[in-house]
Amino acid sequence: MIRIFGYFFGAACVVFLGIAVVVAVYISEVSKDLPDYAVLSRYEPPVMTRVHAGNGALMAEYAKERRLFLPIQAVPDRVKAAFLSAEDKNFYNHPGIDMSGLVRAILVNLQNFGSGRRPVGASTITQQVAKNFLLTSDQTIDRKIKEAILSFRIEQAYSKDKILELYLNEIFFGLNSYGIASAALTYFDKPVTELSIAECAYLASLPKGPANYNPFRHPDAALERRNWVIDRMVENGYVSAEDGADAKKQPLGVTSRSNGPSLQGSSYFAEAVRRQLIDQFGEKMLLEGGLSVRTSFDPQMQLWARKALQDGLITYDERRGFHGPIATISTTGDWGPALAAVPSYGDVPEWQLAVVLAVSDDSVDIGLQPGKDGGGKVSAERVRGVISAKNMQWAYRPASGGRAAKSPSGVLKVGDVVFVSRLGDDTSKSYRLQQPPKVAGGLVAMDPKTGRVLAMVGGFSYSQSEFNRATQAMRQPGSSFKPFVYAAAMDNGYTPASVVNDDPLEIQVGNGQVWRPDNYEGEGGGSNTLRFAIEHSRNRMTVRLANDLGMNVVAEYADRFGIYDHMMPVLAMSLGSGETTVLRMVSAYSVIANGGKQIKPTLIDRIQDRYGRTIFKHEERVCEGCNVSEWQNQAEPEVVDKRETVLDPMTAYQVTSMMQGVIQRGTAAGKVDLGGRDVAGKTGTTNDEKDAWFVGFTPDLVAGLYIGFDNPTSLGRGGTGGALAAPVFNEFMQAAVKDMPPSKFVIPAGMNLIAIDRKTGMAAAEGDPNTIVEAFKPGTGPADRYSVIGMDNNVNPEEILKTSPQANQAVQSGGGGLY
Repeated sequence: MIRIFGYFFGAACVVFLGIAVVVAVYISEVSKDLPDYAVLSRYEPPVMTRVHAGNGALMAEYAKERRLFLPIQAVPDRVKAAFLSAEDKNFYNHPGIDMSGLVRAILVNLQNFGSGRRPVGASTITQQVAKNFLLTSDQTIDRKIKEAILSFRIEQAYSKDKILELYLNEIFFGLNSYGIASAALTYFDKPVTELSIAECAYLASLPKGPANYNPFRHPDAALERRNWVIDRMVENGYVSAEDGADAKKQPLGVTSRSNGPSLQGSSYFAEAVRRQLIDQFGEKMLLEGGLSVRTSFDPQMQLWARKALQDGLITYDERRGFHGPIATISTTGDWGPALAAVPSYGDVPEWQLAVVLAVSDDSVDIGLQPGKDGGGKVSAERVRGVISAKNMQWAYRPASGGRAAKSPSGVLKVGDVVFVSRLGDDTSKSYRLQQPPKVAGGLVAMDPKTGRVLAMVGGFSYSQSEFNRATQAMRQPGSSFKPFVYAAAMDNGYTPASVVNDDPLEIQVGNGQVWRPDNYEGEGGGSNTLRFAIEHSRNRMTVRLANDLGMNVVAEYADRFGIYDHMMPVLAMSLGSGETTVLRMVSAYSVIANGGKQIKPTLIDRIQDRYGRTIFKHEERVCEGCNVSEWQNQAEPEVVDKRETVLDPMTAYQVTSMMQGVIQRGTAAGKVDLGGRDVAGKTGTTNDEKDAWFVGFTPDLVAGLYIGFDNPTSLGRGGTGGALAAPVFNEFMQAAVKDMPPSKFVIPAGMNLIAIDRKTGMAAAEGDPNTIVEAFKPGTGPADRYSVIGMDNNVNPEEILKTSPQANQAVQSGGGGLY
């Protein structure tokens, strides 16, 4: 018997040794091509770029995988407990593989064999790290063996906290969210440190199957899985039974978080920043590099700028009548789903879409567009309201002409989909009819001392059109270009008191054509000072001045100010017939406003990489003594401004003073009133009134805008910079400067202030009422004898028409600068 037992024992040993050899050979073969787990120490996951406003508020995020890296030291114990309970309760005790969990999973799977139930897994967090970082997701024996081997090696090489850190930052939570920090923001719009027990448990339930526990598509399954995790947290001693019971009573509480710009009205600015980041660093760095971008964006100023431009566009558009409904849907039965399918303007929250349910001569009954949850399901709630006749009277006039309506029933019909805005508080049922304007425009506000762009409005709505008219639209600036002609003149021996002929002018330009630059409505004649010329935007005087000065000089100044890259030196360009952008014009005016210093317009103050290192900053000034470690009675540090001076500060003041006159007595008189503050500016209206401009500034803020159709079309009679653009500038500036301390334009030392005759530019006689105090540079002053520029009407045709077709086109366009 002993011999038989020995025989079987020996056979068993041989079989065991044989199996061991086979297993050893197999493991050896499998281990040959294992990936290097040392790469985990150099883990740099794709991290999203975050863009912040100047006050630090989050403005936008860009990523392929929405992830924020969070060190394990910053992860609260409550969050760790939820994930350990859900995924690997023995994590801090096993060597990489949980043998008890593996045996338990095998027994459960054997018990469920043939039942159709999904097999139970037993992967530890370490195994999931090995799979996610180093292996594929193939369901094969080889992969599982490799996973186990790597898990043992990872446990020997790294601490438990490091492994948990890798896991929590890498896993996918659904909704394009990767890592626990991003998931907390995506699902609950809060940082990890503020998550409740119930919220931690829900996030811990997601790695098992994000799609299966989507809170919008499968809320019951999500709630059940979350409560299961809470029970495990109680069972494992992380949470008391009482706290667990309270947590299970809580709703999911998921808040759908937008991936787009999160500050109202910031879409155009954020998109401009995105384009700049791609140009500077590339798309991969933008989407994966984890950049932290601090912009110059001022959220409050942006709201003021957005409202001012929108008000101007709406006012112009409504004066030209009603364009008709956005769409037409059936109101039979439930109109909610059909209305919810009509695209709205997400960046104009003051407006809502509504469908007309009934119309009478006194009012219109409407149904408001229902909302949707994060899963796209239309809300069952149906909200209704009323548009009274007085709140839509502007629409009685049809935009296409024809007979005007006398009541709401002549404007709308049942099924029409229109925009409305609520009147009164949130409980009000009274609404006003609105319509998206067809006219467009762009506005930029800038700090003239630094070039920081504080606000940018690229159109009425980014949802309506993503085209940024502040930076991308090339438009003729018209007469808003004239200050740079006069700045070139002041820098080259002319004074504000120089006198120019304003009589009609005819210029032969070749091919039998005659160019007759004219003033707005043909007014003018005689002779006047340069101050009068810019205040009243005289075209003929500007052409004569540019001819006398030389267009090569004007072109050089235009390029120096950054208005154009290579301006054609032809006289028609002196009236703003070239094409440029609002941003360039505002930047150029900033040079005048800051006393002649060159600036670089910027949307971005600073960029840091994922490690907090500064890789870009806009500030180029140097302060050599600002970072001393201690005070030793040394002199106060001085910030050295090495920026190039591109305009004589005295010239800058002379042109500023002349543009103050534009607002006080000229083409913008009565349109701009900042309560006694110093303000200067210039209107601009292009030929046939296709564009209306105004660019102006105080000592601390520059703003400029244009209004015009995207397909340049006449704005109609009276569509001038003074009538359309200046009121928008005024509305914005009144809000923007109200809390700024008042400041004055600084008169450079050495300038002489002399009273002159407004008409002749000569020294004023004592007691003469027709006088004005004018600024003169040292060595200059009023003329001793009366002299008029351009009295002989001798204008060089070669200065008008060069051989290039672009120059001919500039002349044929009429010169651009009307008013």
